[in-house]
Amino acid sequence: MYTQAEWRRYVTVFCGIGLLVTGAVATLNYRVDPYLTHQWDTPHLQRLLPGREKLSPWGKTYALARFQPQVLYVGNSRTELGLPVRTALFGERRVFNAALSGASLGDAAAMVRHAAAVSRVETVVWGIDAPSFSMEIGNTDFDRALVAADRHYFLRRGLINLKRAISIDMTLDSIRVLRGTFGQICQSSLALYGQRDGRCVRDRIDSLGGASAAILPRVRDFERGAGPTADAMQELNVSVASLCLQGTRLRLYVNPTHAMTSDALYWAGKWPAMEAWQAQLAELADRHRRHGCDVRVFDFSGFNSVTSEAPPQVSGLREMRNYWETSHYRERVGAMVLARMFGQAGGDFGVELTPATMAQHQAAQRLARDRYHTGHPVETALIRKR
Repeated sequence: MYTQAEWRRYVTVFCGIGLLVTGAVATLNYRVDPYLTHQWDTPHLQRLLPGREKLSPWGKTYALARFQPQVLYVGNSRTELGLPVRTALFGERRVFNAALSGASLGDAAAMVRHAAAVSRVETVVWGIDAPSFSMEIGNTDFDRALVAADRHYFLRRGLINLKRAISIDMTLDSIRVLRGTFGQICQSSLALYGQRDGRCVRDRIDSLGGASAAILPRVRDFERGAGPTADAMQELNVSVASLCLQGTRLRLYVNPTHAMTSDALYWAGKWPAMEAWQAQLAELADRHRRHGCDVRVFDFSGFNSVTSEAPPQVSGLREMRNYWETSHYRERVGAMVLARMFGQAGGDFGVELTPATMAQHQAAQRLARDRYHTGHPVETALIRKR
């Protein structure tokens, strides 16, 4: 039978050991920081990482607060991978790609709120798609506690980081970093001012069996999205109104996914909903422009000279020039998107959506879709049989 003094000693020793172990684990994880949750302009950013970044929203929200960009990109992985931050279009302005893999409209809107709270954003470039245009949490790593709410962000963020630093998965990955077995495939997106390293997606595609094997899985992923939804349109309207009040220039654009993805929406019966969504986007932008806001929306999707590139199943080539696969476009296409939205002609690539031009644009897209079916029988058959 233990005496009260012995019990007290036992509890003291037990708690002391627990605190020491917890402190040691937290210190290890905080210093190694395998997920780059609190890094900006540090040697950690040059460390090569696995092809799939863990906790990317943690790193990007922290980097935004430190870097305070003047030009901000938001959206999902298509924007993250495709829009270049190194461009002469914005001169000497600080540019950061805050897009997140798998992001929904709700995720992107939260990132916009965060950026506006920690810096003075002059220009926002916002990539959207009909299927991902919803309020569901598309990126499950994006804890909303990471969004700045007051001037004490860094204090609150430090506590959140310490809490995350005592997790088992982070400890195991810290050990892998120290042992050199964490994975050394591509640069962190933070090392590239938020843009995703193409080597990351190449690794992912290779794991699926190459670009040809990735085509239809990516089409299916795209088509399965829950959007467009009414609550997401309401959230976008609130975000645009807030940015307009701050004098922010805003460019919304429908991502130039491959024509096969647009065709998938057609054969799935989602074309009418997509057209209604486009009309709502045009009306939203027009309404805010009438109140003096510099907001425009462009459509780069559908069937045009860029999106209709032959896939490997047709061309016989190992890769495409414009696309990694049907869902993600390459940086050269992203550069064309930026050039079109900020002053250069784009031929048939990139149409500004306005209420006055909507009927003509959608009629042209229907004709282009029918021509695509005739001129691209292999791609059409692949989509219909998927």
